[in-house]
Amino acid sequence: MTILDGKKVSNDIKNEIAAEVQKIKDKGEKVPHLAAIIVGNDGASLTYVGSKVKACERVGFESTLVQMSNTTSEIELLEKIKELNENPEIDGFIVQLPLPPQINEQKILLAVNPDKDVDGFHPTNFGKMALDMSTFIPATPFGILELLDRYGVETKGKHTVVIGRSHIVGRPMSILMGRKGFPGNSTVTLTHSHTKNITQITSQADIIISALGVPNFLKAEMVKDDAVIVDVGITRVIDETRPRGYRIVGDVDFANVSQKASYITPVPGGVGPMTIAMLLKNTLLARERHNI
Repeated sequence: MTILDGKKVSNDIKNEIAAEVQKIKDKGEKVPHLAAIIVGNDGASLTYVGSKVKACERVGFESTLVQMSNTTSEIELLEKIKELNENPEIDGFIVQLPLPPQINEQKILLAVNPDKDVDGFHPTNFGKMALDMSTFIPATPFGILELLDRYGVETKGKHTVVIGRSHIVGRPMSILMGRKGFPGNSTVTLTHSHTKNITQITSQADIIISALGVPNFLKAEMVKDDAVIVDVGITRVIDETRPRGYRIVGDVDFANVSQKASYITPVPGGVGPMTIAMLLKNTLLARERHNI
């Protein structure tokens, strides 16, 4: 069994990006600039955005963090997005989700300029991805592809089962794993909350990508020997024995499933670190596009 070590691979990618940024600096050109908008004070979102800012510092990017109050109106947020869309200094930006209830998420995602949408959530970018055109791939699916690629995990002709159909992970993953090329060329089954006999389906899978958000959902009896397991789930579970009072667990019963898997991602330290690394990679790509 091989651990798909997202922490190590993400560090490798950050080092590669830092080397690219150094070349840009040596030429006296503008370095990539990533901005993030966060509305409200959701703890998990603040931590996540903070780690994005730190990652920008590490690779030599400029970064801008726009913090807006929980009472921000939709109009105010749309104004801020317009400002970033029109600012030539900003190569890419993200609007951290979730947003407060008074704001329509879809309207906000549509307002982001697709050329600066480094999260890859805009319908223009999603459509291009579905048609195998060059675009920004959402950071978490992009990170999973990169992990499979760097570990040389064979995907051609394999049966991939995706658990969960979110627009951010499950649905794009099902499209990407079925596309021509590597990683891809697999036969994909997309499962979700209404899927019947899910164990019957997962136990036939060569590759399982679980993005459900249900702790320890995938058990050893649901997995065949030598399957490749990618765990996207990340849930805080109360644990009084830990200093913070909780522990982070994934969708996969790691202790038991890892006994049968050929490759598996840990939680934490698997897919999570890859997401930020690929967001940086998308920002570097955005800067290159704007400089053509």
